[in-house]
Amino acid sequence: MKFKTNFLAIFLFFFINILIYPQIAPKSFYLGSAKKMAKTSADATPNSNSITDIVTLGDTVWLGTGAGVSLTTNGGTSWTNFTGTPAFGTEDVSALSYDKYNKVIWVATAHDENTSSGNVATGSGLKYTTDNGNTWTSISQPVDTDADTVIVYGKNNLKALPVTVPQENVIYDIAFTPGAVWIATWAGGLRKSTDMGKSWQRVVLPPDNLNSISTTDTLDFCYSPISGKICNTGNLNLEGFSVVAVDSLTLYVGTAGGLNKSTDGGVSWTKFTHLNQANPISGNWVVALAYDYFYNTIWAATRSAEGSTEFFAVSYSTDGGQNWQTTLPNQTVWNFGINRNEVIAVADDGAYKTIDYGANWFLPGIITDANSGISLRTNTFYAAAFQDDNIWLGSSEGLAKLSGNTSAWNGTWKVFFASKSLSSSGDTYAYPNPFNPNTDILKIKYSTNGSSVPVTIRIFDFGMHFVRTVIQNATRGNPVHVVDSSSGTIDYWDGKDEHGNTVPNGVYFYRVDPGSQKPVYGKVIVLH
Repeated sequence: MKFKTNFLAIFLFFFINILIYPQIAPKSFYLGSAKKMAKTSADATPNSNSITDIVTLGDTVWLGTGAGVSLTTNGGTSWTNFTGTPAFGTEDVSALSYDKYNKVIWVATAHDENTSSGNVATGSGLKYTTDNGNTWTSISQPVDTDADTVIVYGKNNLKALPVTVPQENVIYDIAFTPGAVWIATWAGGLRKSTDMGKSWQRVVLPPDNLNSISTTDTLDFCYSPISGKICNTGNLNLEGFSVVAVDSLTLYVGTAGGLNKSTDGGVSWTKFTHLNQANPISGNWVVALAYDYFYNTIWAATRSAEGSTEFFAVSYSTDGGQNWQTTLPNQTVWNFGINRNEVIAVADDGAYKTIDYGANWFLPGIITDANSGISLRTNTFYAAAFQDDNIWLGSSEGLAKLSGNTSAWNGTWKVFFASKSLSSSGDTYAYPNPFNPNTDILKIKYSTNGSSVPVTIRIFDFGMHFVRTVIQNATRGNPVHVVDSSSGTIDYWDGKDEHGNTVPNGVYFYRVDPGSQKPVYGKVIVLH
């Protein structure tokens, strides 16, 4: 089940004049957004601060990130990071899932390609491991050939647009039934493999003008997400974004045109939309799905696609999709974490938790590491998972673990924050650089040389005129704001001057005075 992507613009990033209908793909702003720091062995933190997916299996936690896959088996004390390995290179993770039938971890990867129309999300295939990441099998992004212009469905030979390129053909979700792998691939639609990814077949879903299809139907439509030289009309319901398998026969698939259900293993389908039910989903663009087996409830992150009455919300059904309730209206939800009556909906505005089917939602407040005092400086979360009495949250700025969870977000927080190591105690750097105050918070990393000292950080413009005191005589180091084993310490600048005004574009300098140690200096480019 899905999210996450920093799908780099923080909300809807529209692609213009490209292969298919200009619909944002969930998580496309994750692609290419994370700083790549190649690590291939155990480390103190995950390899990226952009956490898009989390899977927990016993004492093992898998992360899909903006810089590959990370794994811990000891509660986060150490991490194995697969970035830079032959299987992953510098690819981003667009989907992460576990096949419980075969005990296999599957990962989908992608990257941004720079084209004349802007950055285009591009699928780079799948990888799977049967031995906890010791070895990986790589599979190319599923594509069609130019000759794949017909799909046989029952007694029908349907004309079809072949999707022959990986651009906008990105795997955003993976699900499993016994003997089959199912992938939701945006432009590539819903696909299925019964031979561990060696071959794939396109799965026929209802076109936009039909609420159901069966192999006994006589059908006359062209299978394509857009109109073009083969098909005169396009179908949003053929753009796949999310998929979940409830059992060997029951599947739910979310598209840009509705929510589809099959009870016969993906052969026939019924479509639920915002307009074809008395109690419908909030919107037809379904970016994430999750199933609560304890209460037999399907949860969906539903957004406005085209209709004027559609809206962003969470939609859920306790009767198999016949009726839907909506909650968290106007929230941009990316994914879910479920543990019996506890449901977490991770969104742009926070990690919302409910224990009463969305009648009441609770936010965790400011997430602060109990040891270092460092906080997550974001409200944007992409992933959530339960592990015994722990909750793991993945955000755009780091990973958080809550130990001793209760329904009211009580417990102890641990924040995992990835950053490049300092070369020496006199080293410093700031990132992202260039820095956009409208979308980012500048992280300033420096060393206190293992000591707890008063630290002052000041900002100056290019002419060395004073701009802002970030902190003054604030206690830092051992362990306050320390984020790695080399005593690297982090502080933040929001891009504002002493009067609270956002600074203009230009070159700025910062000075760090760590106690009686020599000051260190760094340069930052502000670019709105």
